[in-house]
Amino acid sequence: MAEPDILLSRGQYRARLACGAADVAAAQALRTLCFRTSGTDCDAFDGLCTHVLVEHAAAGALVCCFRLLVLEGGGGLERSYAAQFYDLHGLQDSGGRMAELGRFCLHPDWHDPDILRIAWGAITALVDRGSVQMLFGCSSFAGTSAGPYLDAFALLRQRHLAPPQWRVREKAPEVVRYAAELRQAPDMKKALQAMPPLLRTYLAMGGRVSDHAVVDRRMNTLHVFTGLEIGAIPEARKRLLRAVAG
Repeated sequence: MAEPDILLSRGQYRARLACGAADVAAAQALRTLCFRTSGTDCDAFDGLCTHVLVEHAAAGALVCCFRLLVLEGGGGLERSYAAQFYDLHGLQDSGGRMAELGRFCLHPDWHDPDILRIAWGAITALVDRGSVQMLFGCSSFAGTSAGPYLDAFALLRQRHLAPPQWRVREKAPEVVRYAAELRQAPDMKKALQAMPPLLRTYLAMGGRVSDHAVVDRRMNTLHVFTGLEIGAIPEARKRLLRAVAG
């Protein structure tokens, strides 16, 4: 069996690349638990992506996982998972490498904030290793009803919409047009409480989102396209991420 490629090890946790079918199957099992799909959560993209596992070293427990698909510029966007749901033509002229972050899962029984920090440290290491200039993906809200997330969507509309030059257009058959149809001002406390941890981190680094959410009934989620230009991350935040990544 191949030696695991350790991306980083901090405190009780380590992040490493999957090194075989058993590791990918473990990630799929965690995804199935988190997304509550009726069958094992697997798709054709699993064979194209790099899979990362975050483990509690002493317990040997898988506490977080995600996958990454690196693309050589905007011309490869149609190969991405997000392209099934969003019209990404506005991003096709983007230069430099892009990477799609997908199936990001935190084990529901583990609540240590260090897990998210380790995961983002691993993402930083891979982004730097691959000279990636934009990170993107679908940020998911649990369930398919927009009702619990109106304050979060109002905050996204008010502060975090993507710039016009790369704002994605509608493609999915069922969407929530929150930017066009929502008029309420956000209750900040409720908005932040309802925001998924992954999306909160994206936004803290300067990430931007689509003007609509896709209703994904197969995955039982609502999700928004999220993009983060690496060069636009504040320098203080970059230093913190790279300190974790080592």
